[in-house]
Amino acid sequence: MKKIVLSILLFFSFLLEVYSQCPMCKASVESSQSSNTKSVGMGLNVGILMLMGSVYLILFVVGFLWYKNFRKNQALDNA
Repeated sequence: MKKIVLSILLFFSFLLEVYSQCPMCKASVESSQSSNTKSVGMGLNVGILMLMGSVYLILFVVGFLWYKNFRKNQALDNA
């Protein structure tokens, strides 16, 4: 249990650095809109989707492993 809590705290410590980049992204998109180039904005959108997808993938894997371990322990208790 301590390893899980430590892992979660470590994960959230990295989020502070990621969160600080949002104003830079906003400024980049605003400057690209004024020059009528949409490639920067589209690239940022794809990057945001990849970052969001990786979080959901990690949550799915952790949830699946927890469920598999739970079912295994439940089967051992019933036997």
